[in-house]
Amino acid sequence: MSFCKWVSFVLIIHLLNSCQISSSSSLTSNGFSQIPPKFLALAKRDDFFDWMVGIRRKIHENPELGYEEVETSRLVRTELEKMGVSYKYPVAVTGVIGYVGTGQAPFVALRADMDALAMQEMVEWEHKSKVPGKMHACGHDAHTTMLLGAAKLLKEHQDELQGTVILVFQPAEEGGGGAKKIVEAGVLKDVSAIFGLHVTNQLSLGQVSSREGPLLAGSGFFEAKISGKGGHAALPQHAIDPILAASNVIVSLQHLVSREADPLDSQVVTVAKFEGGGAFNVIPDSVTIGGTFRAFSTKSFTQLKKRIEQVITRQASVHMCNATVDFLEEEKPFFPPTVNHKDLHMFFKNVSGDMLGTQNYVEMQPLMGSEDFSFYQQSMPGHFSFVGMQNEAHSPMASPHSPYFEVNEELLPYGASLHASMATRYLLDLKTSSPNKSYQKDEL
Repeated sequence: MSFCKWVSFVLIIHLLNSCQISSSSSLTSNGFSQIPPKFLALAKRDDFFDWMVGIRRKIHENPELGYEEVETSRLVRTELEKMGVSYKYPVAVTGVIGYVGTGQAPFVALRADMDALAMQEMVEWEHKSKVPGKMHACGHDAHTTMLLGAAKLLKEHQDELQGTVILVFQPAEEGGGGAKKIVEAGVLKDVSAIFGLHVTNQLSLGQVSSREGPLLAGSGFFEAKISGKGGHAALPQHAIDPILAASNVIVSLQHLVSREADPLDSQVVTVAKFEGGGAFNVIPDSVTIGGTFRAFSTKSFTQLKKRIEQVITRQASVHMCNATVDFLEEEKPFFPPTVNHKDLHMFFKNVSGDMLGTQNYVEMQPLMGSEDFSFYQQSMPGHFSFVGMQNEAHSPMASPHSPYFEVNEELLPYGASLHASMATRYLLDLKTSSPNKSYQKDEL
């Protein structure tokens, strides 16, 4: 080979290598399967991780209950503005809806809840809740942080998005039905799919879990006032004891599941509230009880609701008391069952498998817990999953809704990158599989 030809050959090889190096910065340079691990690597950068930890701790120190998330939503808006991400506010009272991508169809949504619980935190640490009687005891502070992390990842790769990602920062998941209000606001009417994540201490760090079909139960709440006639505790014959009546009501309610429900049709009725009387020697005029009921089918749920009212009113009358039952539908709307879309579940398994390895997907059994994410699934295809945070080197972490609940912050990069990966991959898959598909909404 002549010297000139040899130089030309070297230059060609150099140019080819340069092209390969340049294209490697693209998420899709080596195929869709490389998107999840690349996002995870980016989210694990020290600066990125520290930023997420700082946000999560700010939210944790200042917990706000449903529809009161004023400061939390302000923090979310501030961070979105720093990223250059546009948003709508307020939506559903305190909700924030962000937008990343082309501003045009197709649309895919990612959801995080922002509200805390009315509980006193018992964990002693530097960033303990500063608000007495309020605590992020279900991981919503981590959920909000992970979605902000996903927003940052998506914004950094906005040019590669084949559509628009809608970021749903939702208020009032804990019984307030914030998801229902988001749907009713119409901001998701042309969304093709929505994804939600929840932290769990039941899985190790780096594991995820979900299932196709029914995942979480439908749920409702009830409160009943049972009225009798007060009197001296030493002279019960001159009184009509509502405490005795309420006690029998509670026992009878347990028979609805043990003796009326099909053992293969999972149902729950739990009385968790009993208020009445303030002295050791006085029979009160009335008592109040309250609780929740759960079922996986609409038929069973409706039957439970009917029988709860019948049992309370009729059992109270046996003891010469009157009873009224309130299902609190305005304050705490009934949650439908959370049912994962079949195709989206396979998609989730593929994306999480590419990120974490297929061995780190755990098939879960249905749970009697509930989630208002189900309101989204009534309006569009949706998928809900769990992200592990248990560190095997430490003692078991407390469950959600415990005053000792903690979040292992090492999980934040996993949730952020999984969110971002699902949105990016979903839009790419949709573009590849249906390039000529028409959408109802052409732009925001």
